[in-house]
Amino acid sequence: MRLAFVFRIALFALGGPAAAALAADAPASAATLAPSTAAVANVPLEPAGSAAQAPYTNEGETQTFTVNADGSYTKLDSLTLRVNTEAGIARAGQYYVWFNREMAHVDILEAWTEDPAGGRHDVRREQIRDVQEVRSFDAPMFQDVQDKVIVFPAVEPGARVHLTWRRTQRVPIVPGWFSDFTPPDLAPTHNFRVIYDLPAKVPLYADARGFTALAPVTHNGRTRYEYRYDKSNFERLEYGSVAYVSYGDRLMVSTFPDYAAFAQVYREASADTTTRDAALVRLAQSLTARDGTPRAKAQTLYDWVRRNIRYVAINVGRGEIVPHRVTEVLANRYGDCKDHVALYGALLDAVGIRNTPALINSGTVYTLPAVPGFGIINHVITWLPDLQMFADSTASNIEFGYLPSTDMDRVAVLAGDGTQLRTPATASTTRDSDLDITVAPDGSARFVYRLQADGWSAEQTRSVLRLQTPAQREESLQWELRNANLRGSATLASSSLDATGGPLVLTLTGSFDGFVDPEMTTPVPTLTSFVGGLDASLRYWLGEPRRTQPFVCRNVVVTERARIALPPGMRVLDVPISQHADNRFVDFRSQYALDAASNVLRVTRTGRTHFASDVCSADDFTQMRPVFEKMARDLRAQLIVKPAAAMQAPNGAPSDQ
Repeated sequence: MRLAFVFRIALFALGGPAAAALAADAPASAATLAPSTAAVANVPLEPAGSAAQAPYTNEGETQTFTVNADGSYTKLDSLTLRVNTEAGIARAGQYYVWFNREMAHVDILEAWTEDPAGGRHDVRREQIRDVQEVRSFDAPMFQDVQDKVIVFPAVEPGARVHLTWRRTQRVPIVPGWFSDFTPPDLAPTHNFRVIYDLPAKVPLYADARGFTALAPVTHNGRTRYEYRYDKSNFERLEYGSVAYVSYGDRLMVSTFPDYAAFAQVYREASADTTTRDAALVRLAQSLTARDGTPRAKAQTLYDWVRRNIRYVAINVGRGEIVPHRVTEVLANRYGDCKDHVALYGALLDAVGIRNTPALINSGTVYTLPAVPGFGIINHVITWLPDLQMFADSTASNIEFGYLPSTDMDRVAVLAGDGTQLRTPATASTTRDSDLDITVAPDGSARFVYRLQADGWSAEQTRSVLRLQTPAQREESLQWELRNANLRGSATLASSSLDATGGPLVLTLTGSFDGFVDPEMTTPVPTLTSFVGGLDASLRYWLGEPRRTQPFVCRNVVVTERARIALPPGMRVLDVPISQHADNRFVDFRSQYALDAASNVLRVTRTGRTHFASDVCSADDFTQMRPVFEKMARDLRAQLIVKPAAAMQAPNGAPSDQ
């Protein structure tokens, strides 16, 4: 339906006067439509996934790293991007190079645009500027992280941008070590080369999936490693799919021989002599004074850090790997992930709870390459060995005992000895709701909706509500009504938003306008929930008609009940049939019961998923899909009602309906 609508608009836009006539006058004759139809039929179409439709093409790029024994290096990057479509202007028209100004500097050696006719347009000095990373605007400790922005002139489809730049990493990110991660740009890429030039005595380890490795060449005490890449087409990333580098091509190189060496270096770099600061110890002890167990103390300290220390999302590797001193983090009340882990760890140490930093990749990258390095390891969380659990205090909306989805089901490398553990494969959320709708004789309705949520979603929703302004709250309520194709008003009440864990209870109270037509036969939606629920889950699960890529799938347990009370003057003509479907991934059941005496329909829907992991495969989806589609059909089921007065024909004889 959506594609049909898009194509209909496109036809009206391309068809000229005849199409305009069609839009204004649907019964137009076939003779009138024929010319525009023929014109549209003769328009050449490119396949949607072809390289010709790619916004831009990387026609050639060479990256050369000249690495010193101390881990400092120079990177020289020379590239040419061709703009294929207007959409490509946004990518090629501006180019960003990040750097830490205290550790590196970037020089633009050549930058110009070649227009479609072959003319040259040089980038002027004022079109190159240093811009502070947005995330560090109000975080002075991180204002060294910047982007150099190159704005190209005369960029249009058919143009090429040429750029050569050099980053001089004066201060190594990790003294004595080097690593680099190269993911594909997911655009047609040709003649792409990455060269690493290192001292011959420094070995370079690599995991090159999809890249061609040339034989290393040693000359004059240095060894040159080269990797090449060429790929014309990339499949569209499907809705909800994991990151391409989890299953596709990527290049990881490192002088670290293994993850144990990598973890040890991080542990040594993160040592801090201020962790036993007297004020910090007093804070930890006062916060946990009433807690009787190590878990309770760990939770209290976790909640305090996540609610009081603002997270500045600067990835590990975009600056020094050394955390700021915990006393500084505590005083400033903000920090990146390294700082969060350091402060939380110091507070835990103060009350005798063992902990260690755990290095992971945060996001939808669920696999690690064979060799370690920054770029693929970009986040650090806390491992509590005595409690056998992880905690991520940067996630201000996550209850203790859970992790954000971006931390789930992946390898975590413990700092120090390099032990590799896995974060939990999956976690569930439970939703139990009741919706009571009372329809008035004029077709309007009053409703009360009560939801209790437990599990990972409860605190996430609480956090959203805590941060909402009154205007945002009203807009979210109106969105819920619009999403259900309803008009009306609603107010929301909730259990305490000051809670940091446990169930969340929401109550929506309001009215619907024109829920039922009092004068004619009306299909009435068998609505059983707002605020997510089975309908929202199905919109995600069926976001693709078929899948070829792994995708994120989180477990839910849902029970939804609805009571729809009709006035005596309305008769029910048809009630949906109860449904049941299940397989090894999903259980679903619906029940419909009409009490004709009271004119009340009761609907119950239950659904439970059994995903073994937060990542499901394309084959898994093929097996799930029939159940999902049956569920979706059930959620679209309607109750058919008709006013009793309309059951009589105009002369008083019974209607034939």
